[in-house]
Amino acid sequence: MSYAESKTIEIDKIPVIDVAQLRSGTPETAHSVALEIRQAAEEVGFFYIHNHGIPEAVIKQAYSAAKEFFNLPKELKDSVKINANHHGYLSVGEAKMEQAERIDLKESFVWGLDLPDDHPSVTKDNPFLGRNQWPDEMPEFKQAVYPFFEAGLQCGRDMMRAFALGMELAEDSFLKATDEPIARSSIIHYPPQSADLGVEQFGVAPHTDYGCLTLLWQDQVGGLEVQNREGEWVTAHPIENTLVVNVGDLLMRWTNEGFKSTTHRVVNSKGQERYSMVIAWDPNFDTVVDPSVVCQNGAQPLYSPVNCGDYVLSRFDSSFSYRQ
Repeated sequence: MSYAESKTIEIDKIPVIDVAQLRSGTPETAHSVALEIRQAAEEVGFFYIHNHGIPEAVIKQAYSAAKEFFNLPKELKDSVKINANHHGYLSVGEAKMEQAERIDLKESFVWGLDLPDDHPSVTKDNPFLGRNQWPDEMPEFKQAVYPFFEAGLQCGRDMMRAFALGMELAEDSFLKATDEPIARSSIIHYPPQSADLGVEQFGVAPHTDYGCLTLLWQDQVGGLEVQNREGEWVTAHPIENTLVVNVGDLLMRWTNEGFKSTTHRVVNSKGQERYSMVIAWDPNFDTVVDPSVVCQNGAQPLYSPVNCGDYVLSRFDSSFSYRQ
């Protein structure tokens, strides 16, 4: 048996965009970067960013904590098992992508905005906000990983601003309500994947992301593969000091398919453990995602308006066994 096949592409074929000017440049240089991002998203389908604003020390600290957490005995990890707010630990077998034949060969830990139980926004109407779960056995864990989430939220805001600028919209077009985002962060561990499991087994099966935007840090093991605009599966090589950017289904709707969501998968074929860290960036739960915001010169919306939180929640319900 063997692994699913993909095409190896040269690293210099992958767009790597310096986004520092989004934060510190002039309006002209920020607009120039935004146009680079638009071109990469439209023509290649995926891209990387560097000078993204998440400090290297923050990434190293979170990565070290991730390895320590996943090395805990399973019963200790299960003490923070995923809850109704989608915060906590998911073991191997609790995630399966929509339409996939098999479960994903991974385990993960998820957290979001850290709000106390008595916060006025923590209600049954918004199941994404609520108390995070932190393992008692690692009292330093929150302090190690939460800064990655905070820095990732700002990086996501920078990117959403760039998407608007690249489409010649007001820069805050996708940032009207982000004070209590339903964004999630996760650390993910992929055990070594044997070729004996065959071509239908994946660390993560082929899928598009549900929400607006995904920012991915990956270690140097590799295994991420992306489907390009020609329908080929190509390797998304690890590149030091970068994040991979994936457009999600919700942003595709919001931009009236100006940007297409990126189909991707993970095949961990190196015989090594693989780690990645993710920011799944979305605005507030009640944000109305309305593609008419981008429609100009008589263009018609391809999608009806949808509530951000309701849409993401519906996709969760079909992908995670604990919700069924």
